[in-house]
Amino acid sequence: MSDVTSKACGICGVTIETTPGGDRVNFSYGPPGDRAKLWSRVCKFVSDRPGCLNQDKDAIGTIDASAAYNPEPNAST
Repeated sequence: MSDVTSKACGICGVTIETTPGGDRVNFSYGPPGDRAKLWSRVCKFVSDRPGCLNQDKDAIGTIDASAAYNPEPNAST
């Protein structure tokens, strides 16, 4: 019996794997992340749409600056 459960979000299509060690978000492109990164990059923009799997603020946790999408991390502003 596996302790891993996986759910796909009907809004954005990511999969969230829930394990005893914490949640892992598998994006359609790029490395896996966590719920804070998913919220920062996707969910906060679609939170008014029913069906988003990432609405539990306790599960999301702390959102820091590294969670935000930055296509050019070395570019100066």
